[in-house]
Amino acid sequence: MTVINSDYESSRLISKVLMMYYMEDRSQAEIGLELGLSTAKINRLLKQARNLGYVEINIHTPFQHLIQLEHDLETATGVKHAVVVPKLGDNPNALLQSVGQAAANFFQEHLRDGDVVCMGGGTSLSSMVDAIPGDRQNSITVVPACGGMQGRHDTDVNNLVADLASKLGGKGLSLHAPAITDTPKERENLLALRQVREVLELANNAQIALVGIGTVRPATASLFQFASLSDDDILSLTDNRQAVAEILLHLIDRNGKPVKNVLNERIVSIGLETFKKIPLTIGIAAMQQKTAPIIAALRGGYIKVLVTDEDTAMDVLSKYTSVAGG
Repeated sequence: MTVINSDYESSRLISKVLMMYYMEDRSQAEIGLELGLSTAKINRLLKQARNLGYVEINIHTPFQHLIQLEHDLETATGVKHAVVVPKLGDNPNALLQSVGQAAANFFQEHLRDGDVVCMGGGTSLSSMVDAIPGDRQNSITVVPACGGMQGRHDTDVNNLVADLASKLGGKGLSLHAPAITDTPKERENLLALRQVREVLELANNAQIALVGIGTVRPATASLFQFASLSDDDILSLTDNRQAVAEILLHLIDRNGKPVKNVLNERIVSIGLETFKKIPLTIGIAAMQQKTAPIIAALRGGYIKVLVTDEDTAMDVLSKYTSVAGG
């Protein structure tokens, strides 16, 4: 009888503490003062209640499903961090801005004084740079990871490097070389130049890399829109059925393996294996036409952080296993 009474009194005390703590929103110190118990004792009773199953904690936040989606992506693909932004409308430009803002936030949280940051070009990187406020002072260096693509000013790698460095209060270096040369010999001559070699060497040893994950579709891909490619070059790319994605001008297949192509000997870029060794590689890609390229980049282990939108993340998650099995 004494044992039963002891259990009852203990449960009753725990129940009273739970009501005061969770329902009345009172502090542990306030509860202890009223019940004549120490704060440490109240803390132990709350822990005991959780261990006994007296407390169930349910979290209801507007974007709880996104946190779960990020976790599922990380578990399924092995990517170190997934950052997923919600779909708040059907405007692709607004969605790209949201993804760029999320990428900018993650990048700034992980940026440290003294870092060397290398980056590619394209619309995704442009949206990220646009989202960074110009009020920081960092002792950093920003360099291109590949040559420039002639075309729109706001997506060329040298312009993006200059804008990012200016906003962060750091130093930006240009790479005075095209993304794709006309001949392998021209590429060889460019890489022999000290100024070109030194910039690419800095990129090779960067602490952070920022890249877009490109499609290989002439109608939408930056590679086709902004590079000075001949008709034969474009034909050689579009006829290559293995190529599904482009990272820093390198073409990869659906499993992330480099694809043999005539342009390989003409691109000015850091190598894919070197890129993998950079401590923090952040890949930015939005909208569902990027599903296959994202899967390829993940399968190849090229990116440690993926920043994308909700619909694309769900599509990647649903197709990743089947692609891996194929």
